[in-house]
Order: sequence, then structure tokens, then C-alpha cells
Amino acid sequence: MARMRQKADLPTKVCAACGRPFAWRRKWARDWPQVKYCSDRCRAAKPSIPES
Repeated sequence: MARMRQKADLPTKVCAACGRPFAWRRKWARDWPQVKYCSDRCRAAKPSIPES
């Protein structure tokens, strides 16, 4: 059986909406490079890109 990793050993990113750091989660394993937001709340409140 595999040993548990320490939370400090997991990769982290900074949320694009709130600016807080968040750690890798197992449910994000397949698409970690595309993850930008720490939660559904931040994803819903993402900054809109102004159209020019």
C-alpha cells in the first residue's frame, strides 16, 4: 500500500480569482495544468476579459 504524501509535498498554484495558494487534489489529477481556480465560487467570480 502506498504511503500518504504530506500536504506540503504536493504541488501548489495561486488562484486566478482570489490570489490565494491552493494545493493539488486527486480529482484534478488528469487536468492539473488547466486548473486555474481554487473553488467553484472563484470560478464563478472569475475576472471578465474586457472586449475591445
